[in-house]
Amino acid sequence: MRLGEVERLRGELAEFVGDVFGSLSRRDQRRWGECYLRGLMLDGRRKSVQPMAERLPDGNMQALQQFVNQSPWDPLPVRRRIAERLSEVIAPEVWVIDDVSFPKCGKASVGVARQYCGAVGKRANCQVAVSVHAATDTASCPLEWQLYLPREWTDEPDRCRRAGVPGDVVHREKWRLALGLLDSLAEWQLKAPVVVADAGYGVSTPFRLGLEERGLCYVLALTGKEVAHPEDAEPHQPAYGGLGPPPLARYRTPPRAVCVLAAQAVAQRFTEVRWRQGSKGAMTSRFAVLTVRPAGKQSLAAAQEAGGGRNRWDGVLPVQTLLVEWPDGQDTPTGYWISNLPATTPVADLVRWAKMRWRIEHDYRELKHGLGLDHFEGRTWRGWHHHVTLVTAAQAFLTLRRLDPKVRTPA
Repeated sequence: MRLGEVERLRGELAEFVGDVFGSLSRRDQRRWGECYLRGLMLDGRRKSVQPMAERLPDGNMQALQQFVNQSPWDPLPVRRRIAERLSEVIAPEVWVIDDVSFPKCGKASVGVARQYCGAVGKRANCQVAVSVHAATDTASCPLEWQLYLPREWTDEPDRCRRAGVPGDVVHREKWRLALGLLDSLAEWQLKAPVVVADAGYGVSTPFRLGLEERGLCYVLALTGKEVAHPEDAEPHQPAYGGLGPPPLARYRTPPRAVCVLAAQAVAQRFTEVRWRQGSKGAMTSRFAVLTVRPAGKQSLAAAQEAGGGRNRWDGVLPVQTLLVEWPDGQDTPTGYWISNLPATTPVADLVRWAKMRWRIEHDYRELKHGLGLDHFEGRTWRGWHHHVTLVTAAQAFLTLRRLDPKVRTPA
């Protein structure tokens, strides 16, 4: 936005800040929060503190620097209020779990390490954060964030201390961070409609089990390499020879990759589905819904535990729904999703939810390119979470203006 446009929004923005930053006890904190949000929304190549302060008529670099890096305000109540307001307005059909990377130089910025960086498509020096977004076909917003700490950080307590990492923060896999974010949102009395995520999360059996333990429905992408048995496969019980523990019930044939099971499905099972209207016309492809029994060591262990232990389990693996995409003109299927929803769920719904994951790319474009999500130049845990919360607030304000008719439009 140009300076004049941002200045005309100051009345609306002050009301918004008074609401979502109501947990900040000091008036000067709310003042600099509102100033920081204007700096993020204002046109400019960089959205770090110094250039924002120079562009704002009331900008003060030292005050903004102190507010985002040192001021001890808690970002969680701010994010909670943003999540409550946006969930009410967007009425999401899905929650999308994803992770986003921030390329960084050096080794001092909290969480930075050489790891896969989606921003550049390869391993690189970067920070990575896990996020949960509320989404429909036409709107989305981030609800909650957590910075991922690689094990090389948590193995060096002095390094963590210099970056201000709280003492109770330990290394946790990204899927565990995602489950923790869902738990936080549940504590805020927000309920996930359907959870969707890419194959980085879908291939994790513990993650899927964690969702089921929380009573959450999901549609998660797979790579196609995961193994399963067909629905009609039945285990048999080998005869007991009288020595050692009784043999486990087992399937007569080894499991096959889901891409193989999908390719063997008869062509009549694939139907044309339109999931939304795109800028270049209707988005359609061919899909089929199959029922499979996921296998593999983790699936076997989970089924055995759920069945009462090794000596009581009947060997039957639970069924799950597999959504397969096979576009016209392709020699093999191109997309796979696993779901704990029943196979009788309308295929159009499964497809729409699976494809809705891509909606959050709009979030990342606005958050990164428009609002400077990855422009933060501080190095501390507190500063990073403050900046991400402020960027989320700026995007929330803009989203509310686009969607909520109760929000005033400037004259």
